[in-house]
Amino acid sequence: MDLTTLAKALAIGLGAIGPGLGIGMIGAKAMESIGRNPEATGKILVPMLLAMAFAEAVAIYALVIAFSI
Repeated sequence: MDLTTLAKALAIGLGAIGPGLGIGMIGAKAMESIGRNPEATGKILVPMLLAMAFAEAVAIYALVIAFSI
């Protein structure tokens, strides 16, 4: 196995752990909040989607780095 292949695998693998955990926590807390106060769904949904998009951007940066190696 070539070292560049290992570097690519580590870049995308480690770069996806944080966003994956973050998106899971964001979704879980948003659903918990909606479960406690269903009337606040509109106020929770948009910030939740924005936070998920920003967390996903970190994973995309890791993918770009993996492709550039």
